[in-house]
Amino acid sequence: MAEKSWSLGRALRGMFVKPTIDETTWDDLETALITADFGPDISERIVDELREKVDRYRTTDPKDLQRMLRETLEEHFAKFDTTLKLTERPAVVLVVGVNGVGKTTTIGKFTKFLRGYQRSVVVGAADTFRAAAVDQLATWAQRGGAAIVRPQQEGQDPASVAFQTVEFAKNQGIEIAIIDTAGRLHTKGGLMDELSKIRRVVEKQAPISEVLLVLDATTGQNGVMQAEAFLEHAGVTGLVLTKLDGSAKGGFVLAVQERTGIPVKLLGQGEGIDDLTGFTPHVFVQSLVG
Repeated sequence: MAEKSWSLGRALRGMFVKPTIDETTWDDLETALITADFGPDISERIVDELREKVDRYRTTDPKDLQRMLRETLEEHFAKFDTTLKLTERPAVVLVVGVNGVGKTTTIGKFTKFLRGYQRSVVVGAADTFRAAAVDQLATWAQRGGAAIVRPQQEGQDPASVAFQTVEFAKNQGIEIAIIDTAGRLHTKGGLMDELSKIRRVVEKQAPISEVLLVLDATTGQNGVMQAEAFLEHAGVTGLVLTKLDGSAKGGFVLAVQERTGIPVKLLGQGEGIDDLTGFTPHVFVQSLVG
């Protein structure tokens, strides 16, 4: 059977069963954090904080260090409010991101996630420039149990599709309207103007509850750089990380929050329709550290 992929929990396990904390413990811990995609700066800061705590409590027991690591990571993650704000009726969610990050599948999974809480959902296909995108979104919306508002003709103005989606939600008493948007980056200015127009048109009918930026966790810091135009212009309120392979690259969650100042609100950790979860610091750290 093939060797399981690297995980932070397994890397730490050997460290915490040693009889005492020594200099190799700190080297191994920093290496493990960097490998888990926390990045060198955050990894160094966490190790420095832990050294200070170990000195303060005068402990040499690796089990104490394990507990302190959990607490320290939770403190870092808890600086961000990861709650989805969906109390408006209808709650309007814009989903933005570059093409190829898994935006369409994320919307399907998010729909299923919300349906699990007995919320009614409509999805608006406002990425009108790609006919295939509309069809793919319709398939995922159906799988997730949502209604869909499609463009009425090819190349329809995306803002008018967004308008019709919110109108449909209001008329049908649907609780949450999720609007897909284009992700082409070759005309950044035009793309951002289009998003601004969608916002203006939607806000004439209802406030926008969330603007969720979908990032591919496997692209690491490059993904954040790619998305900087959205971060700057789209009024992003939360991040959705896709393709997060369990605890192997879990540090990217903290790295991306610290770099952008925007909380991660949803995590996609697989290909299935149920593989999207809300982000809870305590639960996430438990899965990360063990």
